[in-house]
Amino acid sequence: MSKNNKWFSVCELSKIYPATGVCALVNDKQVALFRPYNDEQIFALNNMDPFGQANVLSRGVICQHGDALWVASPLKKQRFNLTDGSCLENAEIAVPAYQTRVKNGVVEVLA
Repeated sequence: MSKNNKWFSVCELSKIYPATGVCALVNDKQVALFRPYNDEQIFALNNMDPFGQANVLSRGVICQHGDALWVASPLKKQRFNLTDGSCLENAEIAVPAYQTRVKNGVVEVLA
């Protein structure tokens, strides 16, 4: 984490439906936000699919493998860990993951 990172307000938590992902522009970066459950747990990854070279991860399907949550890319179906951005199918590839929090009902991303 860089010393220059700061928290950015993105949207109200209620605007992200459980079991879905959305894309937001955060500090000039496309960030995919995921809300797996009907609670305040939000995950954030860079939206760029490194295999398909397209900003589509927010359109992926949230899934579980073992005890971890993943998003399966809509393009080539590689799975990325929602916590750290690692790729299940290729350990040499990862997408940036961002810290999130919900403050007064608003989703914030550290970027």
